[in-house]
Amino acid sequence: MAGQDTGKQVQAEATDLPGNTKVTREDWLHAAMEVLISDGVQSVKVLTIGGRLGVSRSSFYWYFQSRQDLLDQLLAEWERTNTGVMISHAAMPAPTITAALNNFFRCVVDPKGFNHRLDFAVREWARRDDTVRAALDRSDTARQKAIAEMFTCHGYTPQEADIRARVLYYQQIGYYALELSETLEERLSRVAGYLYCFTGQHPAASEVEDFKRIARSLAE
Repeated sequence: MAGQDTGKQVQAEATDLPGNTKVTREDWLHAAMEVLISDGVQSVKVLTIGGRLGVSRSSFYWYFQSRQDLLDQLLAEWERTNTGVMISHAAMPAPTITAALNNFFRCVVDPKGFNHRLDFAVREWARRDDTVRAALDRSDTARQKAIAEMFTCHGYTPQEADIRARVLYYQQIGYYALELSETLEERLSRVAGYLYCFTGQHPAASEVEDFKRIARSLAE
């Protein structure tokens, strides 16, 4: 049976579809994610996504059992990426709290990091689905906990770390909710002030310049 399953998977990966197009599970998930972001969960349908990919719906069933299976995997992918990347950046080692906060900020300035458009699409989805609401609450809690641990690692009391984590996290989510149109240079001009505001400590000039350099390189 194992050999048959492996053969089926290989066939799925290599199937030539209309227009000589080959798609993978990741292609389906990425396309579903784009539909979720642009049109909402009600438009995440097999035929719609297949049309975007230029393939027949039969290829969908190589990777997913049903539309609900696709939605479940899409939600899991959001947790793995958006929540995972925020937690991993908060946990990166750093000599000072301001350097640690710079590490955290890297995930929100990196185009391949935290996807705020996807995050808000999931938040909108959660308004209509209790299971998604539970996943969203779980992720918000995990993110805040990771940020709080970042502060406690640098000597803040648990109570102060919790408040600073909430202020930082709510500000970051609120920044996207307001859809501000600041340029990268406008944002970078405020880095030193943000670091002081969130930590109560003045950053070293070298930390500020290092972050600016990294942010500009990620934006290229």
